[in-house]
Amino acid sequence: MSIAADRRLPEDERRLLETFLDALWMEQGLSANTLAAYRADLGALGLWLAARDSRLAGAGRADLMAFLAERMSGGARPRSTARLLSSLRRFYRYLAREGRIPEDPTLRIDAPRTGRPLPKTLTEEEVEALLAAPPLDTVLGLRDRTMLEVLYACGLRVSELVGLQLGQVNLRQGVVRITGKGGKERLVPLGEEALAWLERYLREARPSLLRGRAGSALFPTGRGATMTRQAFWYLIKRYALSAGIAKPLSPHTLRHAFATHLINHGADLRVVQLLLGHSDLSTTQIYTHVARERLKDLHARHHPRG
Repeated sequence: MSIAADRRLPEDERRLLETFLDALWMEQGLSANTLAAYRADLGALGLWLAARDSRLAGAGRADLMAFLAERMSGGARPRSTARLLSSLRRFYRYLAREGRIPEDPTLRIDAPRTGRPLPKTLTEEEVEALLAAPPLDTVLGLRDRTMLEVLYACGLRVSELVGLQLGQVNLRQGVVRITGKGGKERLVPLGEEALAWLERYLREARPSLLRGRAGSALFPTGRGATMTRQAFWYLIKRYALSAGIAKPLSPHTLRHAFATHLINHGADLRVVQLLLGHSDLSTTQIYTHVARERLKDLHARHHPRG
């Protein structure tokens, strides 16, 4: 998989970035979106250095500190800067490992303090309203309802949902096989409600969407192609509007709701970790904070001395 670097960079700099990005893809199986983020970050650094008569492989700690400082003074948030520094660390660690530079210049650069904002989620009532928004008198509406049901029932990432193939679904066992970040696989139960919608969709809508054409995508578009993340996210925002949900939504809103509602109903944190496909339990622990905030809000609104 060849990842083209920024064409404004000198040719040798582009080759260096392409080699690094190809190595990431082959070694870790990172997604195209993740690789694109690395390419953008390192391309920005390369152009910044080139304007100062310097090169990627020749950058020192002072150069990188100046680059990060300029980004922050330009309005970059701490979390964005921390992600940018993570890209630089991985790149320079690779160069040092390959013997292209004598020392990793990011070793003594501290990441900015970011805090950890609580993910935005929906109440159970809002989720029900969102799920009920698609019209069921059209094949597209039935497809959209099923996609929302599966997304909420399984806590999938949007990219995992739109990328689902028919062969990943086991209706008899009621599970879907998901290939997540880093190529890691997990089995996620559908639950009775999502399973019922999926069976109805496969019977009543998917054949009409394919119009007799062969296709492996579980949720094809009206033209029989694989849906993009952006197209599905447009659908969610449209249905949220028709459901009267005024909250700002993110691509992970239903995934956040899935995890938060499970924990609110007593699910074990490690079970939620497995269902979400998190490699680190600390990533999942953020949802315990969301649940506590919800309890505090309920107490404040309903307790006579709240």
